[in-house]
Amino acid sequence: MSDSAISLTKVQAAAPGLVSLYKSAAVSLRKSDLEGVRAAVYLVLDRSGSMRPYYRDGSVQHLAEQVLGLSAHLDDDGVVPVVFFSTDIDGLSDVRLDNYEGRIEKLHQNLGHMGRTNYHRAMDEVIDHYQAFGGQDPALVIFQTDGGPTSRLAAERYVCKAAKLPLFWQFVGFGDPDDNEFAFLHKLDELAVPAKRLVDNAGFFPAGRDPRSLSDTVLYDQLLDGFPRWLTDARNAKILL
Repeated sequence: MSDSAISLTKVQAAAPGLVSLYKSAAVSLRKSDLEGVRAAVYLVLDRSGSMRPYYRDGSVQHLAEQVLGLSAHLDDDGVVPVVFFSTDIDGLSDVRLDNYEGRIEKLHQNLGHMGRTNYHRAMDEVIDHYQAFGGQDPALVIFQTDGGPTSRLAAERYVCKAAKLPLFWQFVGFGDPDDNEFAFLHKLDELAVPAKRLVDNAGFFPAGRDPRSLSDTVLYDQLLDGFPRWLTDARNAKILL
């Protein structure tokens, strides 16, 4: 873990509750040949009405902790920007090594009405944030949802448009993996290259009805499944220098 952006010693001091996740993430990074890679990490969270049970049972909080444990290897600031979305952008915040426990539920409770599911609003927010900070390094955007978007055309258009940027969108589905709601996410994962987008810049995997029961190792393996290939393709296409 000496190649990690934040050392194990610092994680033990700042966030002892994340040490196990940090170690599990290291194993998956090693398997994916991503040791020493640096990337910004974003977390996008669905707040459509059907997401209530996943906030209530701690599934969303747990995912945020898993993402923070992974981010500590990739980004040295110890911060993951968080975008909450439903019909529009519900809220913008972050989780940090020194401030993550119970944070997602607390933020969620203060964001009010839970609406519909507009992926493109959240994607637009991530792109704006990334570009506002002069983004040139790769970014891994972990995008959680429990169903297809209200506007499928807008979501597909944004994925294709964003293919020119150093952003990889890893969609994570909460819910029944056989639900037709996820058919569109499978479609996004398989959009034609180069007919529709410059490179394959998106992946999808279903985390099931009880995402907390998914082992950390499996989750990290899935989160990182398409990222190494995208890094290579993005460099070849001069999206990344």
